[in-house]
Amino acid sequence: MYLSELGSRLLDGFLVTLQLLGWSALFATLIGTALGAFRVSPIRPLRALGTSYVNVFRNTPLVVLFIIAVFGLPVLGIFRGNFFWLAVVALSTYTAAFVCEVVRSGVNTVDIGQAEAARSIGMGFSSSLRQVIMPQAFRAVIPPLASVYIALAKNTSVAAAFGITEATFQLSGLQRDFASRLLFNFAGIALGYILIVAVISLTASRFERRVAVSR
Repeated sequence: MYLSELGSRLLDGFLVTLQLLGWSALFATLIGTALGAFRVSPIRPLRALGTSYVNVFRNTPLVVLFIIAVFGLPVLGIFRGNFFWLAVVALSTYTAAFVCEVVRSGVNTVDIGQAEAARSIGMGFSSSLRQVIMPQAFRAVIPPLASVYIALAKNTSVAAAFGITEATFQLSGLQRDFASRLLFNFAGIALGYILIVAVISLTASRFERRVAVSR
C-alpha cells in the first residue's frame, strides 16, 4: 500500500513539475533570446534595457520574485492567473536573465567577419542577427543552455512553498503521512529529479552532436 501511495503521489507531483519546467523553459527561452539580441544591439536604449533586466532579475532571489508574482501582481491587477501560472511568471522572468547571458555569450563566439559579410551584401542588423549570427550562436550555447534548464528544473521546487502541488510539495505530504519511511520518501524524490536532469543532459548532448555533424 505504501509503495502504491508513494508512486501515485510522486507521479502526480512530477507531472506538475514537468509542466512548470516546460512552460517556464519555453517563455524564458523566448524572453531571454530577445533580451540577448538587445544586449548586442547597436541601439543604445535596447542595450540598456537588456543590461538592466539581467542586473535586476539575476541578482534578485527567486523567492522574492515568487512573492511579487503570487501576491503582488494580482493585487496590482496586472495578472490574475491561478497559482500555477503565477509560478510560471516568476520562474520565467528569473530564468530569462540567465538565458540572455548565455545567448549573448554565444553571439560573441561568432566571428565578427560573419556580421561584416552580412552587412556587405546589404543585410540590416536584425536580418543578419536572425539569419546569420543567431543560427551559429545557438550551436555554441547548447551545453550552457542545458545547464540553465537543469537549474530551472531544480528551481521549480520553490513553488512548493506557495501551494503548488509539485514534487517537493508531495514530499512534504509523504513525510507527514509516512514519517517512518524517511529514506524511501527522499530516495523517490531524488530519483525523479535525477531522471529529469539526465533527460535534459542526454537531449542536449544528442542535439549538440547532431548539429556538429550537420555543420
